[in-house]
Amino acid sequence: MVVDELGDETVDRLFHALADTTRRDILRRCVRGELSVSRLAETYPMSFAAVQKHVAVLERAGLITKQRSGREQLVCTDPEAVGRARQALDELESAWRGRVDRMARLLAEDPGTEENDTEENDTEENDTTEGPER
Repeated sequence: MVVDELGDETVDRLFHALADTTRRDILRRCVRGELSVSRLAETYPMSFAAVQKHVAVLERAGLITKQRSGREQLVCTDPEAVGRARQALDELESAWRGRVDRMARLLAEDPGTEENDTEENDTEENDTTEGPER
């Protein structure tokens, strides 16, 4: 399982980075091509330092890389990292679907489940007691 291969800490960093709207937007913009951090910062209603922090979170998660070009830092997306995030989600979905399927089979195999539910409902409907007894 990819989640196990990457380790919990790595997966946590990855999904923490993707949990923020600004970071997802930065990631989308960088998929189209390299952009400098200063160019990215121009389009957001926040300080340059705040954009730098968002970029740092994406970089720690391995979703982007930075390269120096003169005085600028160019940001580009790592497509393999995005693929790992997708694969981790797919495997988590598969695990949960398997659990839900197993629960459904167990419930279907238990002959008393439906019968017990029906008996309890009948008892509740026939109970004419109003309020607590005194």
